[in-house]
Amino acid sequence: QVKLWVRNLERQPQYSFWLPTSSDRFYPDFVAELKDGRLLVVEYKGADRFSNDDSREKRDIGEVWAKASGGRCVFVMVTHASVAGMSVEAQLRNAIGA
Repeated sequence: QVKLWVRNLERQPQYSFWLPTSSDRFYPDFVAELKDGRLLVVEYKGADRFSNDDSREKRDIGEVWAKASGGRCVFVMVTHASVAGMSVEAQLRNAIGA
């Protein structure tokens, strides 16, 4: 389903994709163009950080951004299968509707 992807690097802000948070900028881990033309943005959080306040804010911001795109963009925050109840691959497939 992926046409191309890049690792989104926070250390290169002039080239990186970011979303605003209440205190700074959020640089998701990966940005991909899907074969159907949609943009997929992925953030991975370990099981120990998935439900903390920072992650909740980033997840909310990503979801608002995706909703505002009118279906052109997808945001997903994936985590360990023990937290999500499914593999990371399944979480990604679920997000893009594959």
